[in-house]
Amino acid sequence: MCYTQSRFKALISACVMSLIATAGWSQSLTWLGTLSGGNQSYASDVSADGALVVGWADNGAGYGRAFRWQNGVMQNLGTLAGDLSYASSYAFGVSADGAVVVGEAEGEAEYGVGDGRAFRWTASGGMQDLDTLGGGGSMASGVSADGAVVVGVVYRRAFRWTALGGMQDLGTLGGYWSGASGVSADGAVVVGWADNAAGQPRAFRWTASGGMQDLGTLGGNRSGASGVSADGTVVVGGARNAAGQPRAFRWTASGGMQDLGTLPGSRESGAYSVSADGSVVVGWDYNAGQGQYRAFRWTAAGGMEDLNTTYASLLTNGSVLIKARAISPDGRYIVGWGINAATERLEAFLLDTRCTAHNGDVDANGCVDDADLLAVLFAFGNTGSNLVRVDVNCDGVVDDADLLQVLFNFGSGC
Repeated sequence: MCYTQSRFKALISACVMSLIATAGWSQSLTWLGTLSGGNQSYASDVSADGALVVGWADNGAGYGRAFRWQNGVMQNLGTLAGDLSYASSYAFGVSADGAVVVGEAEGEAEYGVGDGRAFRWTASGGMQDLDTLGGGGSMASGVSADGAVVVGVVYRRAFRWTALGGMQDLGTLGGYWSGASGVSADGAVVVGWADNAAGQPRAFRWTASGGMQDLGTLGGNRSGASGVSADGTVVVGGARNAAGQPRAFRWTASGGMQDLGTLPGSRESGAYSVSADGSVVVGWDYNAGQGQYRAFRWTAAGGMEDLNTTYASLLTNGSVLIKARAISPDGRYIVGWGINAATERLEAFLLDTRCTAHNGDVDANGCVDDADLLAVLFAFGNTGSNLVRVDVNCDGVVDDADLLQVLFNFGSGC
């Protein structure tokens, strides 16, 4: 049978639209609100299923309080001084199942000198003081998937805590200061920052067998790691480049430290968190000229994308996603904080990035072009739930259907 070009194009269109109709899912953005009487909130981590978010929010007296949010309810976790109104607490990490929360809290004795204590919270045990190594204060910043290993900083030193071993000082890179900010799913790999002998902070990766490894910089004089993949092989954070500009990085043993760049018009960025397989990175970008922070997501195929652009349809006029602080292991859920125009305040957010089919504009720049085609070709054959925009029709695999959609719309918007 002979098909005209228009009939062939129509056939392709019908095929692709059918695939999209059966595969596309909806996305959602949830502003988490604040504690009663408060006026701002910040989200710092999310459970594996995206159902539970932790962070901190102001109470009625204006002091930060660690919270655990679920099903629309923000639970105040209190402090180590009970519910003393002028004591503060902050939640920075949560276990995969949401049962264990870690962070920093003040007790009544610490108030006035500013020395908080690292805590580990459970519903049955409440807020447990993890103590210090003889210093004046401590803070827990990360927790393993099962909640058994906690990492953070105690009196200027990175620590790793377990119930049996207590707090272990991880040392430095020859200097005086260090701090741990992330831990692998099994608790075996710890990342953070530590001073070298010259007093310059460096991103590190620690294991029991190898000790503390200096991950280097991007040509500048400082770096720090903030997140690590489930197996500990991919590390993300921020580092100065040769021009002294802060840049988000992604490190692997084989590739070293990779500069993830910035959004158009910006010179500064930083990475906070990475998906379990190390393929999706989230963080912040800062445009000094405009004085604006923007939350970003990075993938090898799509590069760095502004979440405000990709998910513009979810944002009311004037709302802005400022920083993406954490991502769920499967890459689906992103949490952080931004401006909620509806309430005119700074609020924590939960973004569900469930795949939504699109016209082939993989890099979301408004034009379906060579870059989009190459992105799909580069990812061709990949499968999974965190393929992001290269999975054009949202069926969990990058295949002919995705390629056809790009080709059918090639040149659109350009």
